[in-house]
Amino acid sequence: MRAAVLALLSSLVLTCLPAAAEERVTLGVGRLFTNDQIGDGQDRWRTGSYSMSWMRGAEGTMARPGGLGEVIEYRFGHRILAPADLTSPTPGDRRYAGIMALGAYSHFTRGGIEFALGGELVAVGPMTRTDVLHDATHEAVGMPRPSAAVRAAQFGNAVYPTIGLEAARPVALGGAVLRPFVQVRAGDETYARAGVDLMFGENFTRGITARDETTGFLYQTLEDAPGRGLSFLVGYDAAKVFSSAWLPEPAHSLTPLRHRLRAGAHWQGEHVGLFYGAAWLGPEFIAQPSGQVVGAVQLQVRF
Repeated sequence: MRAAVLALLSSLVLTCLPAAAEERVTLGVGRLFTNDQIGDGQDRWRTGSYSMSWMRGAEGTMARPGGLGEVIEYRFGHRILAPADLTSPTPGDRRYAGIMALGAYSHFTRGGIEFALGGELVAVGPMTRTDVLHDATHEAVGMPRPSAAVRAAQFGNAVYPTIGLEAARPVALGGAVLRPFVQVRAGDETYARAGVDLMFGENFTRGITARDETTGFLYQTLEDAPGRGLSFLVGYDAAKVFSSAWLPEPAHSLTPLRHRLRAGAHWQGEHVGLFYGAAWLGPEFIAQPSGQVVGAVQLQVRF
């Protein structure tokens, strides 16, 4: 484990080294919040997450450059996985997991193909203090709190070095863009995924977008990229998951494929942008009785 962590850290340092002497500046910060309370109104499985992407590159950058390492996304993620019942889980349901991730990805384009390549350190367990935050939040709003038994059974402290690659080929269709993509990830979850997004409007068809790990939604990361008005996105993907630290065998049997279907709209004004979308997430393990609908929100404020 120690060797893997050092190898990942070394690769991230090399990825983040400047490809040119030009000084990097902050190009924008993209954020996306997801929760099933603003989706199907439940509190279960992939119940909540927060993603933040801090983009750094040469001043004036408005699209993916041609060189590896010229634009770097420093990514922070926080996710909560939970059983369907936070107080008395059904035997065979998934265990509670409080997950935090920190990493870096290079965004670039080659031959008309858009790439995102990088890695993360994914931490889980009581050391993330996620269960404490979850408990306090639910107490404050009068929702069921994770029981002592659920918190005691959560995944223990661990760190997973994780690497990921996404490649997409945008195709212009009149006023829309069709963006088929493939994605591979190895680490906390190891999978191969293929899918497509259909995008209308400048919030998604310009700039540099990042992909949310929970829902698959693309969200804008460059502050000055989107023009005013409405933008829309629909998407679908399927993943073959080879292993999951969050659904370990033999306690759980993974579904043959993991499906996601999503749709959302973004409104951009002069200073404020607002996105809302809903994503259907199919069952991830055989004992999961149904899929779930997770809502996603992004608020952008420009001064």
